[in-house]
Amino acid sequence: MPSLVQSVDWTALTPVVIPAALALAVLVADLFLPADRKALLGWVAAAGFAAAAATLIPLRDGHRSTFCQTGGASCSYAADHFTLVIQALVLGGGLLTALLSISTDDLPVGEYWFLLLSSAAGAALLPASRDLATLLVALEVTTLPAFALVALRRGDRLASEAALKFFLSSVTATAVSLLGISFVYAATGTLNLAQVADGLGHVSGQLDTLAKAGAALTLVGFAFKLAVAPFHFWVPDTYAGAPLPVAAYLSVVGKAAGFSGLILVTVVAFRPYHDVWGPAVGVLAALTMTVGNVGALRQRTDTARSAVRLLAWSSIGQAGYLLVPLAAASSATGTGPKAGAAHEIGTTVAYALMYSVVNLGAFAVAALVSRGAPEGRLDDYRGLFASRPLAALALGFFLLCLAGLPPGVIGLFAKVAVFSSAVGAQHGWLAVIMAVNVVIALVYYVRWTGLLFAPPAEGVGGAGSGAGAASAGGSAGAPGSVPAGAPVAAGGPVAVAVRTPVGLTAAIALTAVAGIVLSGAPQIVLRYAQGTLL
Repeated sequence: MPSLVQSVDWTALTPVVIPAALALAVLVADLFLPADRKALLGWVAAAGFAAAAATLIPLRDGHRSTFCQTGGASCSYAADHFTLVIQALVLGGGLLTALLSISTDDLPVGEYWFLLLSSAAGAALLPASRDLATLLVALEVTTLPAFALVALRRGDRLASEAALKFFLSSVTATAVSLLGISFVYAATGTLNLAQVADGLGHVSGQLDTLAKAGAALTLVGFAFKLAVAPFHFWVPDTYAGAPLPVAAYLSVVGKAAGFSGLILVTVVAFRPYHDVWGPAVGVLAALTMTVGNVGALRQRTDTARSAVRLLAWSSIGQAGYLLVPLAAASSATGTGPKAGAAHEIGTTVAYALMYSVVNLGAFAVAALVSRGAPEGRLDDYRGLFASRPLAALALGFFLLCLAGLPPGVIGLFAKVAVFSSAVGAQHGWLAVIMAVNVVIALVYYVRWTGLLFAPPAEGVGGAGSGAGAASAGGSAGAPGSVPAGAPVAAGGPVAVAVRTPVGLTAAIALTAVAGIVLSGAPQIVLRYAQGTLL
């Protein structure tokens, strides 16, 4: 019988420990800091994310594990290349979210930073989890603080409604996942992912039926968490009701963490059932990308919060693209060679990294525009180039990356890699559906890009007036608010000076630089992501 004595490698755990410890420190510090000094907590949180990301450098060899039984045969935490890339994405996304949030004045400071850091700690733990118990705990630590983050703006009915929808869907997903995991444990007698795969290959009779039911329920639970169609209904309302930095966080960090868990469950734990979950994931990919892109295409430019809703539907469509290499990995997993499956996983991770950088950049520019046009309509971006050319160029670059058009080379590279995965795995039907959806997505991405360079509409408050009057510096009032007594035209506020916070400027600049760098050398991420998961 193996010993239950476990070794602990604190160096490997540092990317998780730093945000978790800092969350408690910030919550306690909030009790003693005067109101005029609490803004410092935001910069402390941003520095904590940067420090946690820096601790990934000593781990770059990707050969560490901890919480292992004596002999190292079974470990609950592994810091391989797959883990490190996802943790870099999570911590980088947390840093950018922190920069976006520093200027948000209508949220309780201590609670906000505590919840954000706690959720990020769970998201950093999730890709390193190598047993079902740790995986589920990490997933809940990621999502539970997110409910409160969505509803943290007190007195906002829309935020409360968004949080309730998010909560109900997530609780349902958790219940389904727990039931599925219990079935898998009953059939295999273990929670370790690699040992579950070995056990599933040798179950028989009624236990085989129980194990298959457990695997199906577990995957359905993850589909809820990831907003995979038809379990996507909560996403548009949740993103529209949440504060913009929280919506950005959910669209990137929450999605990346969830997808890393789905990869671990399917490719590692449920490897013997590849012939079942592979086609199922392919169908979900086709449905998800179609529903998401059609939903984004239907957004009207004059509707309140239409910009965030378009990004929400777009994130659903992007989730469909992320599922394509995972469906292709089922073929490589079933035939035996690990290199093929590792390549497909690397493609998914590389695409997730590209999407995260440019999507956070788009949300950052949306946060900038919302400071002068709080309704968040797509029409508010009309003529942005005339008043804020750098912000317009940055948003145009981010949208073209998401569309996969030059000069967004990283977006084009990622889509070609995903398309090649489908073709190489002989999923031609999925490649055709993806090609159709890419064309659909071009319509709304190019339409939004065109608004940036269109002449401003006369008498309408939009990017050319409210947000366009923004100038560098600190904020004098609440984000997106219009000072009392400001003149208002029929279409909205006009010529209101709204200064841009340093954190928001830094977030836009960092995402733009990262997008350009990845466009110049996209193969680096893809090669490193094909790591030691399998």
